[in-house]
Amino acid sequence: MCGPSHATIATLPLGRAHYEGISVNDAAAIESTSPASGRCLCGAVSYEVHGPMRPVWNCHCWRCRRWTGHFMAATNCRQEHLRLVSDHTLAWHHPADDPNVAYGFCGGCGGSLFWKVLAGPEDQTDLIAICAGTLDLPTGLTTEGALFEVAASDYHTLDPTIETLARE
Repeated sequence: MCGPSHATIATLPLGRAHYEGISVNDAAAIESTSPASGRCLCGAVSYEVHGPMRPVWNCHCWRCRRWTGHFMAATNCRQEHLRLVSDHTLAWHHPADDPNVAYGFCGGCGGSLFWKVLAGPEDQTDLIAICAGTLDLPTGLTTEGALFEVAASDYHTLDPTIETLARE
């Protein structure tokens, strides 16, 4: 996402979402149950999630907008709960201006799949964000909030029914 202080989409914890000291009500953080599965557009990268996933958060930061082409809608899970069924074309982008994060995508079709923090506290590095649109239906997930809404593109109308956390 945007940088070390923006370790949000991947690192909002399971069951209870926190963002720079702001917590979201436990009751709103309903965990979906596994097994869940997903894949990229061409199917060369596919995965299963064998554990709980956090509700979806939308990130409107400039980096997520550039990487996904709109905004990043993502859930997360513990890295040990993510099983790559096929990863023949999985590639990772490591931004030069933020080497602490990595973006996983399919080298074949270009589909955005994952985001993770590489170094830091365990509560950040043991989670991996999953682009919600790559999950097979039904997901059982709901959208819980939006981050960096002040950076949302001018063509996009934010959903007033979900919590937004003002960040620049």
